[in-house]
Amino acid sequence: MPLDIDFATFAVGVIGPVILMIGFGYGLYRYGTLDDAFVQKASGLVFNFALPALLFTTISKSSVTQLTDLKVISIGVSGTLLVFVVMLVLAPWLIKQKDDRGVVIQGAFRSNMGIIGLAYCTNAYGSEGLAYGSVYLGSLTIIYNVLSVAALNIYQNKQTSYAKIVKDILTNPIILSIVAGLLVSVFAIPLPAIIDNSAGYFAQLTLPLALLCTGAALRFSTIRQNGVPGILSISIKCIFYPLIVVVLAILFGIKGMPLMVIFLMAISPTAAASYVMVRKIGGNHELAAQIIAISTVISVPFTLLGFILISAFL
Repeated sequence: MPLDIDFATFAVGVIGPVILMIGFGYGLYRYGTLDDAFVQKASGLVFNFALPALLFTTISKSSVTQLTDLKVISIGVSGTLLVFVVMLVLAPWLIKQKDDRGVVIQGAFRSNMGIIGLAYCTNAYGSEGLAYGSVYLGSLTIIYNVLSVAALNIYQNKQTSYAKIVKDILTNPIILSIVAGLLVSVFAIPLPAIIDNSAGYFAQLTLPLALLCTGAALRFSTIRQNGVPGILSISIKCIFYPLIVVVLAILFGIKGMPLMVIFLMAISPTAAASYVMVRKIGGNHELAAQIIAISTVISVPFTLLGFILISAFL
């Protein structure tokens, strides 16, 4: 089988654990075990320390030549840019409220690769999938941040300094950890046991804690509001964005694990970071929260369907 994994294993072993952990986090929040203060602090811990530690330890122990596939990265970047440009053109025609257009565009392409995407890749291919997905994540994180700020700035009254964008990218803990991991791998730098083991402890926190926070942060209270903009953004995110990058990958001869990584990263629901960015710029944060919540649920059946279709045609 070209993807080296069957449907039952994919559904139960790859998707199942991620959905259960997100559902568990949502249940803990609903029953008061987790609260907003915990989610905020724990999410900061994941973003600033645990996830960077996971990316660093994974990449530093892997072969850079095997991980750095410029064709795969180019496909991810090209597909994202294509969706961005098309949405930029169509948004004024489809979305009446100007302030909502940037939110819809960002939600249509900004995948939750750092949490759900990496969890999928790890469950599917173990440490090799995690390492491969980590480099892909680092490359697209830069594109996501630039395009998100551009989309929001175009349609919001409050503008963000592009100097601040560059600063945020250069000081992003995820990007810094990936660069550091690549340097250690390329130059075969030996790490002291205390650093290696400590980073490993932080790394083990990442996926379980992040998935619990993802579930606890889901809000479905605004589902009846923002109908058309929300539906448009979620449809692009869960159907057309992954379809475009997968088709591009197939056309350029990508198959096996690299194709699956591209698919799993693209089909991941809209990232929670999109809400934070909209909130900072004074946009429609309720619409952003709705897109994140519904895409998290809706992406699951489309992930299974996408796997079936990829398996059937390859």
